[in-house]
Amino acid sequence: MKKTILALNNISKIAENKLKADYEFTTESASPDAIIVRSFAMHDYALPESVLAVARAGAGTNNIPVAEYAKRGVVVFNTPGANANAVKELVIAALLMCGRKISDGIKWTETLKGKGAEVGKLVESGKKAFVGREILGKTLGVIGLGAIGILVANAALGLGMNVIGYDPYLTTANALRLDSRVSVVADLDSLMENSDFVTIHVPYMESTKNTINAANIAKMKKGSAIVNLARGELADSDAILEALGNGTLSRYVTDFPSDKLIGVDGVITLPHLGASTPEAEDNCAVMAVAELKDFLENGNITNSVNFPACNAVRQGASRVTVIHKNEKGVLAKITDAIHEENINIENFVSQSRGDFAYAIIDTTEPVTDDLVGSLTALDGIIRCRVI
Repeated sequence: MKKTILALNNISKIAENKLKADYEFTTESASPDAIIVRSFAMHDYALPESVLAVARAGAGTNNIPVAEYAKRGVVVFNTPGANANAVKELVIAALLMCGRKISDGIKWTETLKGKGAEVGKLVESGKKAFVGREILGKTLGVIGLGAIGILVANAALGLGMNVIGYDPYLTTANALRLDSRVSVVADLDSLMENSDFVTIHVPYMESTKNTINAANIAKMKKGSAIVNLARGELADSDAILEALGNGTLSRYVTDFPSDKLIGVDGVITLPHLGASTPEAEDNCAVMAVAELKDFLENGNITNSVNFPACNAVRQGASRVTVIHKNEKGVLAKITDAIHEENINIENFVSQSRGDFAYAIIDTTEPVTDDLVGSLTALDGIIRCRVI
């Protein structure tokens, strides 16, 4: 029987082409096996009971009730890094707009419409109002050295900038991708004090709200600039406006406009364009579909935001996957129930994350629906299936 993936947004056609003939990729279904979204707001969406997983074709999952879905045993995936190059390019453009008064100049030249032969002379006499500065030789501070932050840091080096990085959660894998010329500092204040430009690339959560705030902005050099193309809430807008007013900041560029920021001198607001390229949309869609496909067919979890990563090469006759509460004794209950059915376990992989855990169990003998019923009835079990 075909597995159904429901698309709640327009998704790149290339993603559908990656699926085999035994999949139905549709925009309408009452009982899909999985859902793929971009910006669709799912907090008030009546999720069908049939849904095993949701994939966000992008990095942020604010539009998805991640915690609630975990309680229901619905795995939520995202696609970290798939749109990283698109965001990196926009950040570089934002840095150039911070240094040079490009957007101001564009607005001004538009006022010359209808001046006829005078335009040339007006441009030459008026351009002095838009003198800017080069980024060559300046110092860029990169907050967050994940997929995007690393690309930005490495690209800035290529533009002749000095680069400082800060990330208390920097992984070994990411550190190896980071150019050795990037100076990684141990505290955020040090980065703010020594940077001419700062760009932030961390996920938004309660703990990262107002990462950029009045206290650390006050430590910056006079005339510095901040780029925030990650999430608006990562920077305190009131602190930004105060710093622009007293000259600590010369520019603030964000693609999360608010009524408070729009039209303020020194603020450049853009629509949220970071991943708005066909290349990024293709990359995100292909990764999202690959994640769903591997989960539906093999039970493997990669890039989930609410369950642990858990992967295993298939062995044996059947595969059983179990989503359960991360509580003592649950794993013993699972193995006991399998043995009571006189089924031998060939391979058992289990990982936990916070309040939840996930197990992949390969068995020597074929597994029947009776075992699924027995496992589902156990205390602490959220969802069980046989693949």
